[in-house]
Amino acid sequence: MRNKITKRASILLVLTVGMGLFSYKVGAQQASVQNSPSSHPPHINGPSVFGVRPKSPFLYTIPVTGNRPMQFGVEHLPNGLAINPVTGQITGLLKSKGEYLVVLRVTNAVGTAQKNFRIVVGDKIALTPPLGWNSWNCWGDAVDQGKVLRSARAMVSSGLINHGWTYINIDDTWQGHRGGPFNAIQPNEKFSDLKALCDAIHGLGLKAGIYSTPWIASYGKNVGGSSDDSKGTWTPALATKKCFGKYSFAKADVEQWAAWGFDYLKYDWFPIDVPHVKEMSRALRKSGRDIIFSLSNTAPLEHASDWAELANCWRVSNDIRDGWDHTAQSSWQYSVSEIGFSLDRWAAFAGPGHWNDPDMLVVGQLGWGPKLHVTNLTPDEQRSHLSIWCLLSAPLLLGCDLEQLDSFTLSLLTNDEVLALDQDALGQQAIRVATLGSVDVYSKALEDGGVALGFFNRDSTAQTISFAKLSYLGFKNRLKVRDLWEQQDLPEIKIGKNDKLAMTIPAHGVRLYKLYQ
Repeated sequence: MRNKITKRASILLVLTVGMGLFSYKVGAQQASVQNSPSSHPPHINGPSVFGVRPKSPFLYTIPVTGNRPMQFGVEHLPNGLAINPVTGQITGLLKSKGEYLVVLRVTNAVGTAQKNFRIVVGDKIALTPPLGWNSWNCWGDAVDQGKVLRSARAMVSSGLINHGWTYINIDDTWQGHRGGPFNAIQPNEKFSDLKALCDAIHGLGLKAGIYSTPWIASYGKNVGGSSDDSKGTWTPALATKKCFGKYSFAKADVEQWAAWGFDYLKYDWFPIDVPHVKEMSRALRKSGRDIIFSLSNTAPLEHASDWAELANCWRVSNDIRDGWDHTAQSSWQYSVSEIGFSLDRWAAFAGPGHWNDPDMLVVGQLGWGPKLHVTNLTPDEQRSHLSIWCLLSAPLLLGCDLEQLDSFTLSLLTNDEVLALDQDALGQQAIRVATLGSVDVYSKALEDGGVALGFFNRDSTAQTISFAKLSYLGFKNRLKVRDLWEQQDLPEIKIGKNDKLAMTIPAHGVRLYKLYQ
């Protein structure tokens, strides 16, 4: 079959099939990983760019792996910012718009690493998709302050923070009644002090997120952002009011979230409408903090240009579940493949500062409440899941119990070469460029002139394919090949009449390479 694909100067092929990197024990979420990151010089991970608005508090923790302790420094750091040489946290405040080219530098007993880094002070934040964790798919309405703080500590102790994972987000059921200095939503008895919680999360080098809705009541039957009562008085009788009240408290709630120190808002209702998005967007912009604005759920495509202007990310589907294919099990939950391979029509609206959101990652221990189970996805399906999300430049939000991360899940979430696709500064979403039988091929342009390609086997049996005539892709002479999941270089390919890539992809698996010259 003829391969139709856009020409590129170089290509990144995304293959996520088990080729010896993992040994997996059937029936258990366990793996032995060959490329252990222990006892090594520092390696700086994460994006090459960070956006902040003028006069907003600045917090960026340099993500780096290698032997500890480390010494951190930044060359050409602008006035107003400071680097903690022990933790690698950059903090402070920049008053004026501008762009600063700095060099991150990290040293340990084994060696030194450095990385060029851009700090962009302007109107946009979230110049790369946010990476973090959300409480819902793990704890549901059983979430409380202790669980959230333990999750933040686990993000640090597991090493996820060293790979760019940043946000610790509270979902629904934190809300109590209105009150306080702003007449804003106050926490219920499960959350004793949200200011102290935010301070603790920031002290770890992480950021904190909160949840709300413009409705009178949330999905979890808690107080929302509007009311038919001018004071916003809450009674149990209002718990089913999934509608808009006459009086909006968006401004008051944002002032309270900013005072507590939150950095992320999940704003949840259906159908998402432009007026309420615009109202909250304006309130957040005036808050004095850079608060990521995430819309949930199922944003209408016809208003995609509005979401891109007003929000930082928006859900493009119903809720995800930990299954690969369609099932009639639930009308409001979609499978990984249903969501992940249906977003080409959204691609034009993704870019630095605004991202299509296919919902949370369903790996690890999940449960949508206190009773958890190992994800129903196979190891190959999990690699495909993470691969297509990264190719889509999607927000990566974990929904699992961070205190129960097994070695296989951790190996998925700490592969920096795969995460780099998601965090690429060009911010171009991958689209399907070819279909070879049951194998879909996705292409993603990269900042360095490369291209990411993902070969996804949608079939329930293994497939062997040959991707031929690489000269069609714009390559000349010899082509270098990098396998991203195994983090190994493959033999070079000589461009000519018979150049090709041959591969066998397991059921629901994916291949992940980087091709360049």
